[in-house]
Amino acid sequence: MKTAAIFGATGGMGNALVESLVKRGISVIAFARSEHVLLEKQKRWGSLAIPMAGDAMKPEDVRKAVAKADLVFHAINIPYQHWDPNLMLILSNLLEACRMENKPFIYVDNIYSYGMQTHKVTESAPKNPHTKKGKLRLKLLEQIEQSGVRYLIAHFPDFYGPNAENTLLHFTFQQMLKKKTVFYVGNTSIQREFIYIKDGAEALVELSLREEAFGQAWNIPGAGTISGKEIAKIAGEYLKKEIRVKPIYKWMIQLVGLFDPFMREYAEMMYLNEKPVVLDGSKYQRLISPVPRTPYEIGIRETLKQMKS
Repeated sequence: MKTAAIFGATGGMGNALVESLVKRGISVIAFARSEHVLLEKQKRWGSLAIPMAGDAMKPEDVRKAVAKADLVFHAINIPYQHWDPNLMLILSNLLEACRMENKPFIYVDNIYSYGMQTHKVTESAPKNPHTKKGKLRLKLLEQIEQSGVRYLIAHFPDFYGPNAENTLLHFTFQQMLKKKTVFYVGNTSIQREFIYIKDGAEALVELSLREEAFGQAWNIPGAGTISGKEIAKIAGEYLKKEIRVKPIYKWMIQLVGLFDPFMREYAEMMYLNEKPVVLDGSKYQRLISPVPRTPYEIGIRETLKQMKS
């Protein structure tokens, strides 16, 4: 691979993918809407990252970037309240461009399409989503599988880490930098899985460089599970203060949702904070090696360090 196109390059995962690819000496077409943000980030990315401002809702912008790439990564993330129909339109534009230009397509996905699960989830687990957003994500997966484009799908748990701003933990970390008592979405004692965003990017790039990884889906898990209280303990040790976490319950999310469209949409996903979905990464390990797993103690410290700076 000589050149990769990253759609959503200024987002959390997009940024991490650019960093991972550039580190390997691979040129990157960094595609996002804001030219100003792209140019600012390029100062850190270096000359191998080529900024391209454009709108993924416009087929002509998408095809221009796809035509110049050997591999296409879809890491665009938009607020919940804009998912329908925009996610379908963006995906259609990307798949059509990849089909016309005969380019392989790599899709960054979450765990919503799995729905509720009682055991560690393998890629072969039946998908039976019960939420509106889970059903939409399943439709997107089906669209990819039926597109005729050579594809690779990667399922990730919730991200955290440097520049991973539109995430649950970022919301909590922001408070930790300022206060001793902070809010955490969900039960503070329940074990949940998160993935350090740089680990996720490294794992996905490794997959993308292997022909045999295409035509299927892959789970990329985090470094085990952790509770809100354990997160607070690690953060407190780094920030040198005792931090207490208070849970945000579903009824609180629903109440805020009366005025906030994002929170209104998030309410149905609260099941993940009550009965978490945990990914099985043994398939990845069989093909490549163990998934990169930065311990939470290091990942949380690095995230807070970056946020402080």
